[in-house]
Amino acid sequence: MSDAASTPSSFSAETTFRSFNRQQGTNYAQNRGDYHPRLYQIIIDHHTSTGGQLNTILDVGCGPGTAVRALAPRFAHAIGLDPSEGMISTARSLGGVSSNSEPIRFDVSTAEDLTSNLSLPIPDGSVDLITAATAAHWFDMSGFWPRAAQVLRPGGSVALWTSSSVRIHPSMPNCAAIQAAIDKHEELLRDYMVLGNRLARDLYVDLSLPWTLATPVPEFDEATFLRKEWNTGVESEPEDQFFADQQPVDLDTMEKTLGTTSPITRWRAAHPDAVGTERDVVRMIRREFERLLHEAGVEKGKEIVKGDATGVLLVVKKKA
Repeated sequence: MSDAASTPSSFSAETTFRSFNRQQGTNYAQNRGDYHPRLYQIIIDHHTSTGGQLNTILDVGCGPGTAVRALAPRFAHAIGLDPSEGMISTARSLGGVSSNSEPIRFDVSTAEDLTSNLSLPIPDGSVDLITAATAAHWFDMSGFWPRAAQVLRPGGSVALWTSSSVRIHPSMPNCAAIQAAIDKHEELLRDYMVLGNRLARDLYVDLSLPWTLATPVPEFDEATFLRKEWNTGVESEPEDQFFADQQPVDLDTMEKTLGTTSPITRWRAAHPDAVGTERDVVRMIRREFERLLHEAGVEKGKEIVKGDATGVLLVVKKKA
């Protein structure tokens, strides 16, 4: 896999998460895990080792604020932006503070805009680190990179990361059959996957970077570009987890987590009568897991799923 995305991605506007209300945002926050501290440390270490400062962090596509809440204590000022009113409402309710005890500021904005219509605009050249956690695949990168170049200080960084599919751990009973069931489940959802889902599934190999755009953004430094992967065997971090809590989970937890994904959200919107029934797509995969685990001798009520998430981190620097 090459260091740079070889093919610029096109863009289709994300509508699923953007339309979330407060209740949906709260459900998302409750059932999506945080990222491993090691991931955050890699971002900070690379940013500071190349001269990046720790004054202001801007998290774009922040959702309920998970990533910016974890990173804010390292910065004097912290801002989270998301186009969804429901997500921002949830983020504000959960709060968080920066290193000087200043509350994280959460506002509604797209990644391509960053500053318009904000009560307190973000000045050009004022941000040290821009982050996007499991979000950049929803951006119009041809609009995002020029705006990122404007608001970043010289020497500032952009860190983008996402996870892809979970690989079932080989220690699980009937692991090969369970992995095959997951793969079949993904096929069932293929018609509900959009471009952003595919970019994330492929670990951003085709995500447009500043130098792969039709109109390149010269303020960024290709020579210092960093790409790290988890659980792929390619420049990977095999000793580290991508998510903070990657312990085995019961099937109730698995159902709730799967229910936060956008393809399943779209499937349920298209099949409202099936939601919560045995015809629900998530319930069907649960029943298949149960069958395969029972077939391997696991007792009823003791079914768990253990897997490792694949993931990727991209860090792009603005020239000093």
